[in-house]
Amino acid sequence: MHTRIIRSGTRLIALGIAGALLLTGCASSNGESSSANSQTSSGAAGFVGAQDAGEPVDGGTVTFGSYSFPSSLDPTKTQAAGSTGGTEMAAIYDTLVRSDSVSGSFVPQLATSLTNNADFTSYTVTLADGLTFSDGSPLDAEAVKWSIDRFVAGKGDVSQTWLNIVDRVDTPNATTVEFRLLRPWRQFPALLSLGPGMIVARSSEAGGTFTPIGAGPFTLAKFAPHEELILAARTDYPGGRPPLDTVRFVPTSGAVSQYESLKSGQIDMTYILRDEAVIKQALDDGYSGYLSPTGQNGIGTINNREGRPGADVRVRQAIAYGVDPEAINTRANNGLGTASSELVPETSRWYNNTAGIPFDQVKAKALLDQAKADGYDGKLRYLTTSEPGQQATALTVQASLNAIGFDVAIDYATDVTDLVRRVYKDHDFDMTRGGAPVGEEAPYINLYNSMASDSKNNPSGFADPQMDTLVTAVQTAPTDDAVRDAISKVQEYANQTVPYAIWGPASVLTAWDDNIHGVKRNITDIMFLDDAWISPN
Repeated sequence: MHTRIIRSGTRLIALGIAGALLLTGCASSNGESSSANSQTSSGAAGFVGAQDAGEPVDGGTVTFGSYSFPSSLDPTKTQAAGSTGGTEMAAIYDTLVRSDSVSGSFVPQLATSLTNNADFTSYTVTLADGLTFSDGSPLDAEAVKWSIDRFVAGKGDVSQTWLNIVDRVDTPNATTVEFRLLRPWRQFPALLSLGPGMIVARSSEAGGTFTPIGAGPFTLAKFAPHEELILAARTDYPGGRPPLDTVRFVPTSGAVSQYESLKSGQIDMTYILRDEAVIKQALDDGYSGYLSPTGQNGIGTINNREGRPGADVRVRQAIAYGVDPEAINTRANNGLGTASSELVPETSRWYNNTAGIPFDQVKAKALLDQAKADGYDGKLRYLTTSEPGQQATALTVQASLNAIGFDVAIDYATDVTDLVRRVYKDHDFDMTRGGAPVGEEAPYINLYNSMASDSKNNPSGFADPQMDTLVTAVQTAPTDDAVRDAISKVQEYANQTVPYAIWGPASVLTAWDDNIHGVKRNITDIMFLDDAWISPN
């Protein structure tokens, strides 16, 4: 661990999130932004703090405070996102490609090249000769295909997206993998940057139980669920031995405690989600890191399933009209965030000038009264954690909805892991705060995840054939303008059907001590640590 030194005169501009991911700053030697000041108040985002500090130094351990500590290191069981174990798994398995935070394009990571045909229906990944997994077994085209087939068969988090777009995977030779698509998709490489692109060795299943064996820069040294994960540098990593000796991941319990642990030196990096006040403080204090303000990252997830209040569209509409996003911003974010009911905010490249649902308590009450006339008792159970920002949101929603005739009871989960289980696995909730960020790299993915009828990652259970068609149009749109138009149509239909309530964009800050360098960012805020190193204090 490393003692935090706050440098005098290093203050970053205060946070006032107003947008989705915008990329700023100049490129550093590792191809990433080295901007020292990210103007978050205008929606700009990217790397903050000094990222390039000279020649890497070998040795040392980085301790990372996980947001939702993974209970499994199997990509078929753990979602590949920065908040849910994606950074941990990328360190073990790598990904075939990754998103580049400066260009916004996808670039090779484990692969040596990525190409596509003119109409974006075929993509080719090339591997280097002689690649091996950490156990020495060969990493060739057939191994990649086996790993992807395993991921899809195991119903990993974007496996349904994969099945809906990939016609077949060919391996014409040992170093070439060809992906033939059912229809055009310009952002298909996003899938190769997520779970399908995390390459698991066939030997991982040799003993009858899963053992994490991958192609990444680190290997498993210790995994104690709910306690710690320790990874050791791999000496034969294809990109060269990582500068760090070890990476240690530990559970955390909310933004405030994460930041206190960072300041005290208990952790060196952490993932801070949806707490604008804590994020602002970290930026003001001069921490380095990567800031991702993303649209639709603050939503009211409503359980649409049969037997739940939200199965009635009038109840969902009453919730959406009855809660003022500005009230949530004031109570939960101290007014530091942005209140909006739009799928994408103004500063997103996908902004389409299509309004969301306005705050209207009169209309909300009329809708609720209609539902009550048909037998609804008005009771609603809101699931949350005791983390201050989440609790403030819950209390705001409770007061707003009770004022129009709901009877809202707050139900507390033990921690984030418990909440995730109850929402995504058990579906044991009526409403909760969640996120379905429309990422700049591939907006289709989370629109599909959060709204599509056949999405296994859709916590609300919302299902509507017309919405399925509209979301698919986002995927196949041939130009950026066509994508914007397609998202506009999704917004208009969502205003009628209310899959969930939208309260605005929210921020993610992956923060680290300013003596840590060489971190690379991938889609969904997965951080790559193969080039990370620690400079002497």
